[in-house]
Amino acid sequence: MGYRETFDFWLESDYFDQKTKEELLAVRNDDKEVEDRFYRDLEFGTGGLRGVIGAGTNRMNIYTVRKASQGLANYIIKNAGEEGKKRGVAISYDNRRMSPEFADETALCLNANGIKAFVFDSLRPTPELSYALRTLKCIAGVMVTASHNPPEYNGYKVYWEDGAQVTPPHDNGIIGEVNAITDYNDVKTMDKKAAMDAGLYNVIGSEIDDSYMEELKKQIIHPDVISAVSNDIKIVYTPFHGTGNVPVRRILSELGFKNVYVVPEQELPDPDFTTLVYPNPEDERAFELALKLAKEKDADIVMATDPDADRLGIYAKDTKTGEYVAFTGNMSGMLIGEYILRERLATGTMPENPALVTTIVTTNLAHAITKAYGVKEIDVLTGFKYIGEQIKLFEQNGSYNYVFGLEESYGCLAGTHARDKDAVVAVMMLSEVAAYCKKQGITLWDMMIEIYEKYGYYKETQYAITKKGKEGLEEIASMMERLRNDPPKQFGDLKVKKFYDYKVGKTIDFESGEEGKTELPVSNVLYFDLENDSWCCARPSGTEPKIKFYMGIKGTSLEDAQTRLDALTEAVKSKI
Repeated sequence: MGYRETFDFWLESDYFDQKTKEELLAVRNDDKEVEDRFYRDLEFGTGGLRGVIGAGTNRMNIYTVRKASQGLANYIIKNAGEEGKKRGVAISYDNRRMSPEFADETALCLNANGIKAFVFDSLRPTPELSYALRTLKCIAGVMVTASHNPPEYNGYKVYWEDGAQVTPPHDNGIIGEVNAITDYNDVKTMDKKAAMDAGLYNVIGSEIDDSYMEELKKQIIHPDVISAVSNDIKIVYTPFHGTGNVPVRRILSELGFKNVYVVPEQELPDPDFTTLVYPNPEDERAFELALKLAKEKDADIVMATDPDADRLGIYAKDTKTGEYVAFTGNMSGMLIGEYILRERLATGTMPENPALVTTIVTTNLAHAITKAYGVKEIDVLTGFKYIGEQIKLFEQNGSYNYVFGLEESYGCLAGTHARDKDAVVAVMMLSEVAAYCKKQGITLWDMMIEIYEKYGYYKETQYAITKKGKEGLEEIASMMERLRNDPPKQFGDLKVKKFYDYKVGKTIDFESGEEGKTELPVSNVLYFDLENDSWCCARPSGTEPKIKFYMGIKGTSLEDAQTRLDALTEAVKSKI
């Protein structure tokens, strides 16, 4: 059917409720809007669903969520049978519009297929969902969230029994089952009370919270340092109206931090994110209220978690200027990473065969630091699920012991309690690092400069182009094909040493002319390894209608690094 025929079907079918039909009738005469809502099914990608909330096949609504859940149920039954049904699925959700409703729709669809569901009693962070499903020994997990997307979005992330977002073969298997559903009448659901009476719908809460907190505390290296400065160090924190408020405040309180100031305007859940232009810790505008409070309190560190509390953004004071300096995800991640490696070696708590896992678009500073401490570095594709997958592989083959993982997009994980990035543990670790600095009479910014002086001034940036709608997706695909079919051999003054095309699994060494194979899974990513420890990478977003270009360089000072990065950015733009 064409988009108009599908639109008419939704209006005429008894399957869809009156509220949905009224929403569609309101846009009936806007053909472009009708096309955007119905030209395709909302794509169930490798991580699940994400889209604008509303009526239509290309929107997040109870019907698309049920369909995704039916596909997940079919996959579980085919691959895990009765055992999978009994083990069940853990479900959590964030503060967004329709999140509780989507969580219930997910559970009741699974229940109607005979699969148990374990649903949190209220909103919880993404990393706690990852922890919960492993603790409860579930076969899978679902997190209802759109992370840092604008308020009109919601999403649906799927996890497998290892606690990581689904990777091959499970991701492709679930996608196949979801796509195989062509008739909404094949999607099951049931009454909530009946599901609870049957023991299929189960509510979880404080028991998981308590054990999650205890797991986090195991990562602390110097509790004595925290005790020594707990009365002096000042922390400003904002949950951006999301799920981080309760767990972050709890862990900091239980560790003894006395002066934690939460931004009052952003403390409570708000699906409209009223105080924010964009609920993203990468957006400097989002820190306006937190920085105002930090100046009032003379805070040492300012931290913000995104709505589902899996990513962390920070500012720290530069004592020379008195101003607060923004840290990228690469910077804050490497602060934690370097601290963990250094202090675990110093205290004799480093495991044998330690490994740090990062992604191909994360800072090359990770190469220098792991080399200095004799720690194995493993690079994976973009997406924290690939970092989580490495933890599982280490446990299966006994090759390495995971000590830390990070990605450039403000996500990291200390410990193996979760298999996804965890902003709650990141807040905790950065607070410990800040306490360590406080005891030394320096700030986090001072420590960052020390790291740069030791290893080199690595600096990175990202350039994104947004292209909405059907035409936008086609434009993004065209950009990638141009770069793929005729890869540049130079960006500005920097020559390309090696080109990686992860979609076709091919590498080209431009210095020798030799071709080889990539070692990572197939992904629509192009990577250019440049001279002077520089690089750039092109990758369409898997969750937003945009294409992203990542870049990194190594300089001799902050100023030199910025100059080099600006030049590389302009060179990349000129090639697009």
